[in-house]
Amino acid sequence: MHKFQNEDYIFILEVILMKTRKIVMIGMLSALAFLLQVIGSIISLKVAGFLEIEFSDLPAIIGTLAYGPVAGVIIEFIKNLLHTFITSTGFVGELANFVMNGIYVFTVGVIYKYNKTKVGAFIALGIGTLAMAIGGAFANLYIMLPLYMSSAPFMAKLNLVLFTITPFNIVKGLVTAVITILIYKRISPLLKDK
Repeated sequence: MHKFQNEDYIFILEVILMKTRKIVMIGMLSALAFLLQVIGSIISLKVAGFLEIEFSDLPAIIGTLAYGPVAGVIIEFIKNLLHTFITSTGFVGELANFVMNGIYVFTVGVIYKYNKTKVGAFIALGIGTLAMAIGGAFANLYIMLPLYMSSAPFMAKLNLVLFTITPFNIVKGLVTAVITILIYKRISPLLKDK
């Protein structure tokens, strides 16, 4: 039978503290994402009346790069769950935001997990942008727009997806990617376990 040494207890304590720190950081990034979403809904650039370029996705992308794809999705979920209490979109806006950005951060996180270099980050963010645009097109066409504009004809929804929502998601993904590349390395030491 293995007898525990002091080093074993220290290792166990270090693992517990690392997990606690990660949970706390995910909570802080979620709160920051929510705060940026609230501020963004006030001062954002609106497109087509309901699409907003705001920066609440940055904490989720940063959390994804630091802690993995599940962390990014959790940050997006908490951000949108909190936002449902202060909005009037009937949860459709938050559902759309969660689906689009969930696809984005999960894709980025999975790809970056296997290639944690600057080039890997560029590739992950580029593919994440494409995944958000393609996944978002299908989700908008078959889920969000039927909830939001149930009486609109299918062709009107298709045109909205092809010529407004998809280009918007590509621009938003690229803007988020550029900002992430500019700030991640500077702030990543704050997120990592010491």
